Amino acid sequence: MISDRVLRELTNLLGPENIVTRRDDLIPYASDATHLSYMPDAVAFPGNAQDISRILVLANQEEFPVIPRGGGSGKSGGALPVRGGLVLSMDRFNRILLIDPINLIAKVETGVITSVLQEEVEKLDLFYPPDPASIKICTIGGNVAENAGGLRAVKYGVTRDYVLGMTAVLPTGEIIKAGVETAKGVVGYDLTRLLVGSEGTLAVITDVILRLIPKPASTRTMMALFHTVSAAVETVSEITRHKIIPTALELMDRLCIDCVRSELGMSLPPQCGALLLIEVDGDKALTKREAERIREICLQSGAMEFMAASRKREAEKLWEARRNVSAAVYKLRPDKVSEDVVVPRSRMAELSSFLDALGRKYNLSIAAYGHAGDGNIHVNILFDKNAPEETRKVDEVVRELFRKVLEAKGTISGEHGIGLTKAPYLDMEMSRPAIELMARIKLAFDPKGILNPGKIFPYRS
Repeated sequence: MISDRVLRELTNLLGPENIVTRRDDLIPYASDATHLSYMPDAVAFPGNAQDISRILVLANQEEFPVIPRGGGSGKSGGALPVRGGLVLSMDRFNRILLIDPINLIAKVETGVITSVLQEEVEKLDLFYPPDPASIKICTIGGNVAENAGGLRAVKYGVTRDYVLGMTAVLPTGEIIKAGVETAKGVVGYDLTRLLVGSEGTLAVITDVILRLIPKPASTRTMMALFHTVSAAVETVSEITRHKIIPTALELMDRLCIDCVRSELGMSLPPQCGALLLIEVDGDKALTKREAERIREICLQSGAMEFMAASRKREAEKLWEARRNVSAAVYKLRPDKVSEDVVVPRSRMAELSSFLDALGRKYNLSIAAYGHAGDGNIHVNILFDKNAPEETRKVDEVVRELFRKVLEAKGTISGEHGIGLTKAPYLDMEMSRPAIELMARIKLAFDPKGILNPGKIFPYRS
């Protein structure tokens, strides 16, 4: 609990317009995309790195938690104030400071919405590839903190592949610069890589230097329908076997298709059990050749139908439907647990069969969609939290899923992070020495444990 005296000090530091304490005003900052809720004591809206430094110095003196928050779209509870304290909203860090078309970099404050940055760089025929499904609400800072991936990761990689450097405030208040603004740099430990994906537990990142690339000249979007998920994922392997790396290669199973049929804007046959959304980009002649080869592969692999978007608006409608799947599956049940597991592409058909058997075993609907091109499948376990017999099954389902994924040489999280919701399962994937090493790194950065406590190491930080 933050005392009234400390709240007065915070108000003096930031001004009364940049500190919130009324319960009704706090409610939006108590939850995120997990739909879990933990009420903070206050929300602060700092305007620069010095504000954050002063807040963290005070937090160390008074020992209250500080929780950085971007757009609140996280799916592992990383921005939840699980021990109360002060939520540090980055809303005011919303400036694009530089777009440099010669050196192919952008300097961006971390409260910038990801889609806004993409739109601005594309005006200069440049391209920032990371493409999370929540792109219209998530922030660059949240993407960096979680090492977000997204639809285009199969070809272009994830957020860490584009972060060259940053400014960050350490939990003890020091402001540091990490990384470079150049194409190369190997001076000292790579603190940039350490902070990317650290889930707001090691520092508060205030601005980042991002690598840009030239905007592809041409893009083609296609959709293939299959009778089964297994047939669809086997087709994914066949596409990569032919040395084609699509920009995006997304899967939806039957349950997901049923939830977004109207948004797809077309009639799909009732026997359709899976679909692939496929995009290629690059030189115009290359994209034409790759699109034709993908069509041949899909039809040879048993696709019921294959179609290409003839206009940009058609393509946008397909991708918008894909981005809305996560919310749309609530049509099936009022609650869900969403896991973002990854397996080798060669094991996806095996995972698909396992999910079918798992759903039957526990009599729960399990909807699967995601980034089939890199084996990252979002497994949604649907239930009603007001039905105790369903709620009891969820942890068992998650553990069985994770055991299967790890047996298949996969990982329990491809892009959502560990945060709060996956912390109980961390030791399923990581050894105790590795976890203890990470805990020592956390302690070195944050000796009093004030920055985003209760995440990753729920019993230690």
